[in-house]
Amino acid sequence: MFPWTEFDFTATSRLRRAVFVYSLTAVFVYALFLSPLATAATADNVWHPLVDRLAEDGFDRTYVSALFSRKSLKFSPEIMARKMNVLLETRLSSRKPEPGTKPEVMARYFNPILIAGAYGFYRDHKEDFVVIENRYAVSGEVLTALLLVETKLGTQVGKHNGLSILASMALAHDFELIKPYIKRKDISDETHTWLVRRTGQKAGWAYEELKALISYAQKNGKDPLIIPSSMYGAIGLCQFMPSNAIHYGRDGSGDGIVDLFNTLDALHSMANFMKKHGWKKGLDRKGQLKVVYRYNHSESYAMTILAVADKIRRTNAFFGN
Repeated sequence: MFPWTEFDFTATSRLRRAVFVYSLTAVFVYALFLSPLATAATADNVWHPLVDRLAEDGFDRTYVSALFSRKSLKFSPEIMARKMNVLLETRLSSRKPEPGTKPEVMARYFNPILIAGAYGFYRDHKEDFVVIENRYAVSGEVLTALLLVETKLGTQVGKHNGLSILASMALAHDFELIKPYIKRKDISDETHTWLVRRTGQKAGWAYEELKALISYAQKNGKDPLIIPSSMYGAIGLCQFMPSNAIHYGRDGSGDGIVDLFNTLDALHSMANFMKKHGWKKGLDRKGQLKVVYRYNHSESYAMTILAVADKIRRTNAFFGN
């Protein structure tokens, strides 16, 4: 301290150093935790377990790391919760079909405009259907009916992103992550145990489908983050889950690529799926229903597909071409 001013120069210097250190610390903390860039980096960390798992399963780490660092890819536990809410409601529903109730065809697909559109599609691809039926034994009428019901003849392929959906479901294997989004709160211990188990099972299923989607995209030169899908990850005109795209997808256009958004590829792939599940020439109606049921596990769906195919067949016979 200087006696004539009572000014402590040493103390002031210490104070200045302390303020300087505090300021540097504040800047560092902001840069690390609060800046937009750091926030994005922190958010990206959520995908690290999934990236590690994919790398362990043989995917190039650089590729998957870059893929899961994309800003448009967000983890959403609500996606798994949405699926589990549906399964939970089905499990808890007290409504049972009345005795004697039978599945019925879905009448909305017999709209004259839809049938006319389906017939026009069938007529436009008649030559393609001859080739397909000779190869797979599946008629053009049945394939057109499938395409009509699945995606309105390829006009409605989904507005979701399969990668985001499947990755979020794969990462949400811990029920605690989705618990806040479960609508029903009045569940028993038994139902809670069931939910935990089913969440894990669905996460395992989603991970396998995620691997298939990435493989499908890589094999066919596509960016998996811009492939449109249904709300649960089905892709293409034929609405295959990615694992089905890998197993049953076929190149119908001859360009060396299996593009399920290409009409010929989709038709050949659908026909191949049907053949692999038992469709053959001369198969009776009961057998046909069983095969179509494998495409979508609904008796009403199977009945509708064959009924729409009949409509197209009769329309074609009426116009005589």
